Amino acid sequence: MKKIGSLKNLPATTAFLVLDVAGVPCALARAAVSEVLPLPDLHNPPAAGGPLVGFLDLGGTPVPVIDLARLLGLPKREGAQADDPYRHLVLAAGEAIAFLVDRVDDLVVVAEAEIRPVAEALTLNGCVMAEIGLRDRMVHVLDPARLLGAEERQRLDDLTRAAAARLAAFGPPTA
Repeated sequence: MKKIGSLKNLPATTAFLVLDVAGVPCALARAAVSEVLPLPDLHNPPAAGGPLVGFLDLGGTPVPVIDLARLLGLPKREGAQADDPYRHLVLAAGEAIAFLVDRVDDLVVVAEAEIRPVAEALTLNGCVMAEIGLRDRMVHVLDPARLLGAEERQRLDDLTRAAAARLAAFGPPTA
């Protein structure tokens, strides 16, 4: 018998932000998101690559932006445009990181009976913590804290510090 995950790791909420990630419906607990932004121009340093698409300048602080589709290894949706004006950045609550998604589709409240825990061992780093039933489909609930591994987080922190140092070298902005 496989051990099934528990709901104790889910934030105490049944509100979820439903995302379109390369055509795959995913969700984040509303409590895990601080803000949703339209896709601005990003600073893309030469060292960026892989799922790191650049840095968002948030009040003089560089915030790394991770392409969630690339991170999850999802193929690019046919006809998708990199400069699609409807793409969104989802800022994670409590940490300086943003995820690029194709769309933020909806904010939904789900009955607890519709939340099904997923065993941590069944997904990479346990990044899918649950599934929720929405209409006629199951939607993966992602855990932002587990989307990146420890080494990936360390490399991202190093790149973020380098971006901050580069920004600081230009001095403070003038009015």
